[in-house]
Parts: sequence; structure tokens; C-alpha cells
Amino acid sequence: MEKFVSLKNVGIILVICGVTVIAAPAQTLVTLHSFDVTDGSYPQAWLVQATDGNFYGTTSGGGAYESCSGFCGGTVFKITPKGTLATLHSFAGANDSGPLAGLVQAADGNFYGTTQGGGASSNCANGCGTVFKITPKGTLTTLHSFDGTDGSGPVAGLIQATDGNFYGTTFGGGTGSNSCIGCGTVFKITPTGALTTLHSFGAIDGSRPAAELVQGTDGNFYGTTFGGNCANSCGTVFKITPKGTLTTLRNFDMIDGHGYYPSAGLIQGTDGNFYGTTSAGGASSNCANGCGTVFKITPRGTLTTLHSFDGTDGSGPETAMVQATDGKFYGITTNGGNFTCNAPNGCGTIFNITPAGTLTTVHSFDYADGVPTGWLIQSTDGNFYGTNWAGGAYGYGTVFSLSVGLSSFPRVTFSTPSLGFGNQAIDTTSVAKTVTVANTGSVTLDISSIMASGSFAISANTCGATLAVGNKCKVSATFTPTVLGKLTGALTLTDNAPNGSQTVVLSGTGIAQGR
Repeated sequence: MEKFVSLKNVGIILVICGVTVIAAPAQTLVTLHSFDVTDGSYPQAWLVQATDGNFYGTTSGGGAYESCSGFCGGTVFKITPKGTLATLHSFAGANDSGPLAGLVQAADGNFYGTTQGGGASSNCANGCGTVFKITPKGTLTTLHSFDGTDGSGPVAGLIQATDGNFYGTTFGGGTGSNSCIGCGTVFKITPTGALTTLHSFGAIDGSRPAAELVQGTDGNFYGTTFGGNCANSCGTVFKITPKGTLTTLRNFDMIDGHGYYPSAGLIQGTDGNFYGTTSAGGASSNCANGCGTVFKITPRGTLTTLHSFDGTDGSGPETAMVQATDGKFYGITTNGGNFTCNAPNGCGTIFNITPAGTLTTVHSFDYADGVPTGWLIQSTDGNFYGTNWAGGAYGYGTVFSLSVGLSSFPRVTFSTPSLGFGNQAIDTTSVAKTVTVANTGSVTLDISSIMASGSFAISANTCGATLAVGNKCKVSATFTPTVLGKLTGALTLTDNAPNGSQTVVLSGTGIAQGR
């Protein structure tokens, strides 16, 4: 059975016996589950904490169809914070094939994801990949089968943007130019499966995007490409508008010491800048191609290298970081750390780094507790959760939690990311539209204010000063344009959840009366 296993080159790893709980001052790593092939194997992606408090994820192999021929195997699973795992779906090949990316829970409560292979098209040897939807109970629907011209082999997941659509990348396919036809795409897909290719890469502007996009506060999307023409670029950072206009913000090279080959996505920090990693390059000569870096880049493209890994503190970071409630960024390296594991490469680390660049190694993996590849998420209980693609009790990977002493927090979940009011005659008020606010966190949500901006106003509000865990309230808004044309605003909830405020995008168009 063929499998794509990350972008790294991993040596043979020897199985070591060990305990499942590793403790150090102010930190505890716990193995919640070890995969045994029957319930999945080789998870290579992040987890998502759903509104029910459980975690959902994927494995790239294993499950009910592991022994099938061709490109198949893999699962979608649910796991509780205490480690009880249930397999929701086993991929069988043909129209679905083992995913390399994680899931996103949409506003409709369902999960959306991608598979690298499978699908209805015969233009690729093992299928060109798919986009799928799966319910919390495990009913899977294939929304789109790539055919090569619109992309192929997506190894990254999706994000749901403020317009309600999903955006993602494919590692191959597309109609790029400059001798790079098939170098990957950026696409948009609706919740019902209508796909639009926004951009096909053509080497000069990058190639082989391997990571998820992030939507910036300006409404545009930001991402990375792993490759490009190394005469000009060994990877890029790019910005792309919702309509598909792409701007290259940074071309990485092998010369300037800032790193190259970014295979991880970006995260926008609370300071408005983006933070990411490169899997190679940097200042250290301890690794043949450099040990990788952590960088900061402004929305306009000014890049600062915050840290160069040297192997002892990790090497080869390939996944995005997460900014935790303490303001630090937490991430994973796929190699380095404990060099007695997988000698001489090491089995990887968990690190944190401040926005100013001070890095601390939080944990070094030793194979008994796993070998990481997926990125971390911070749960509303304050702890971090993640997956290891190998290691554990059976060698097929694990799900783990990591406590570093951070407190529980509330989480705001809106029933929709946006409210559209359509056309409205100027100087008249629309019918109200309503959004439901839910506290899907672990502690009470304290609400400081709820405000509407622009030509929008709050018409009803059942939310009080506090919202208990698991409770919901409703806010209604109206649209009263005073000028012609498209108008936007925001419904902003200010509270004690991370980042301090959450918004629903509001939009409508003012038209002349009598039309």
C-alpha cells in the first residue's frame, strides 16, 4: 500500500520500552492513545477540538481497509480528553483515500477535510484526491474529486473563511506556467462542493504548497510554498485575495541564512504579524542543510529570523505553531532533541518561543512517547493536544496531551462567521438577522460589550454579562444604509476569551429607493 509520509526523511527508528507519562518541572506529557493499525496508524495531522469538547482527527493509514490493494487505508476518529477513541470512518480507496491533513469544524457543526489520493478522476495513478464532509457521527460525503487540472494531491487541510466558504491548497496539479505545470494550486470550495481554482503556481511564484492557509485580519489569505525555482526561490510566503490575486511577500534562498523550504503554514499573532518556520537553513551548521528556523514576517513582507535551531533544541520544524494564552508560540520539530533516539537524527521536540525570539525546549521525544509530525492545539482546559506519526506502544503513532500549567479558558463559537443582508434601499432598515453565540469553553464567559459597526445596529440581545459553559444566547442585527454601494461592518463581542474579542462579519448593499 502506497503512502505519502510527511516531507521529512526519517531514518530507521528502534523501538524502546518506556512509560507513557513523562514529567518534568511544570510540564506533563501523557500518551492518551497508541494506535494499533486496526483503529488507524501514522496520524500526520493536527486535532481539532469540537464544540462538544472532544477532539477529532485523522490517520493516514490503518483502519478497516489497511490490507486493501492500492492507495487506501486511513481513518477519521474522535477521542475524548481522557483518551477514549472511536473510529468514525475507515477510508477504502477508490472514492476516498487516507488523509494527510486534519479537519476543520465548520459553522454547520460538520467536519471538512481533504484526502491526498482517491476520488473519481483517473488522471492520477492513485486518484487526484478529494475534499470531503463528515458528520460528528461519521457519515462521509465526497464534495469534490480533483482531476489534475484543478489541482491534485492536497496534503493540507481547509479553513472556513468569513464568507462561509472553504479555502485550501493542493500540492500538485493546476495549470501553472514557466515550465512548472502541475506545481500546485490555491482553491475555494463552497460547503456544497462547488470548487474554484484561484491560482496555479508556476515556480517563479512558488511551487508545492504543503500547508494550510490563514485568513488575516485584513480578509486576505496568507500561506507558504515549499518549493520554487531555487535560482530565485527555495520556498515562498505569499498573500492571496479572496478573488485570487497573489502577491509573493518573501522568496527564501540558501544564501542569506534566513532558512528555506517552509513546509508549515503561518499563524497571525496578536501583534498582527505572521509567524512561521522553515524546515531547513538557518545559522547552525550542525545539520547538513541547516536545522531550520522560526521567523516573523509583517503583512508587507519584512522578515525577521527569530531563532535558528541547532539540533540540540530540535531540527526540521514542519508544522505550524499555535499562540497560546500565555502569548508564547508553541510548536514541534520533527527531528533533533534526544539524539539517543533515532540516532543521529533525534526524535523531535516541543518548544515554545516568545514573540521576541527566546526559545525554550519543553519536551524531547524518545520514541516510547512518540515521534511527532502534526502541530499542537491548545484546548479550552489550558493543555495542548497533538499526534505523533510513529512510536507509542505499538509503533504506529499516538495521541498525547501536554500540560505546562496554563489555565482553562472560555471559547466563543458563532453559528455563522458572517451575516449578509443583500440589497437594501438607502435610509430604510432591513429585517433583522440573528447569530447564536455559544460558550464551548471550559469556564464562564464574561461579556464586556457587544457592538455593531458601520451601517449596522443591534436590534435584540439575549446575552447577559456572563454565559455559562455550554450555554447559548442570541444577538440580532439590522442594516440601514445611507449611501449607495456595498457596505461592511462587524458584530464584535468583547470578553475574557483568548484575544479579547470575536467578530461576525456584516455586509450589505445600499440601493436607490424604488428599485
